[in-house]
Amino acid sequence: MRYSLLLLCLLFLSCRTTKKLVNPFTSVLVEDIFNKDISIRAIEIYDDTLAFAGNNGRFGHIDLKKKSIMVGTMKKDSLKLEFRSIAKTNDGLFMMSVGSPALLYRYSNTAVKKIVYQEEGKGVFYDAMRFWNDKEGIAVGDVVDGCLSIIITRDGGNSWTKLPCDQLPPPTEGEGAFAASNTNIAVAGELTWIATTSSRIYFSADYGRYWQVIETPIISEKPTQGIYSIDFYNENIGIAIGGDYTDPEFNKFNKAITKDAGMNWELIAVGAEPNYKSCAQFVPNSNGNEIVAVGFTGISYSSDMGQTWTKISDEPFYTFRFLNETTAYAAGKGRISKLVFLK
Repeated sequence: MRYSLLLLCLLFLSCRTTKKLVNPFTSVLVEDIFNKDISIRAIEIYDDTLAFAGNNGRFGHIDLKKKSIMVGTMKKDSLKLEFRSIAKTNDGLFMMSVGSPALLYRYSNTAVKKIVYQEEGKGVFYDAMRFWNDKEGIAVGDVVDGCLSIIITRDGGNSWTKLPCDQLPPPTEGEGAFAASNTNIAVAGELTWIATTSSRIYFSADYGRYWQVIETPIISEKPTQGIYSIDFYNENIGIAIGGDYTDPEFNKFNKAITKDAGMNWELIAVGAEPNYKSCAQFVPNSNGNEIVAVGFTGISYSSDMGQTWTKISDEPFYTFRFLNETTAYAAGKGRISKLVFLK
């Protein structure tokens, strides 16, 4: 009887341990589903649809089930619009051009489009956009007139208001954000994190009404260095990654993890894979253990919360989003591709 109980205990502990083990990705299959002369840094997946926006005013959507593709061009006078931000609510799709004049379009479900925000002037450059819910959303841009540019909507995107500088922390010299993958902003519940070129995090716990700045140890000694992407698995676990796109093999002090809602950040994999990356995302339903990062330097993967990484592909991309635990879609120069991660 004693040995039977011992065996049952060992089996119980073994089962508990097995549940905690990660069955890691070993490779990834890359299948191009869209090829066109468009540079794409902004994608959004919803209802089996992938929406995208890119340069020269071009945008579109792909029905991921029917494989049908729609491509259009947004025109405004003689401007060559470049979109690097996109976001979706139940009532509309939003796309924002980067430079002056910055134009934020709302494309409704009834195919009516209109400009809901416009800003022009020296230094105007918008980098990323997210919605907390169907009514409240946020977009961030570089420093203008003494503070980071943050605009917020509280009415479903019909109108947007720019936060005055007295509601924001003062910037560092030359601070802005990288418009590399539409992942400068992360949200979870009421919490918001904005990553900057100065490797700082602007943090709000109340849907963007009050802000504070948190320093990170990620390198930002040159204008081309800093945080290019930030993602949170939940309200506590987050990843920040970047580097230097002009020195893409540099892999020191370019990635960090937080486990306390971004209050403190720990450098990970210093001097090891991955090098420069423009977008990082947690694998869904992975308890925050699994992370994938992409860039024009390839695709890297971690199964231990960023402590160690494996390069699983040399395929270059700017940005990507997960559809489920093993399938994602990535975009880059002239392509959108389906990524199937294999174990």
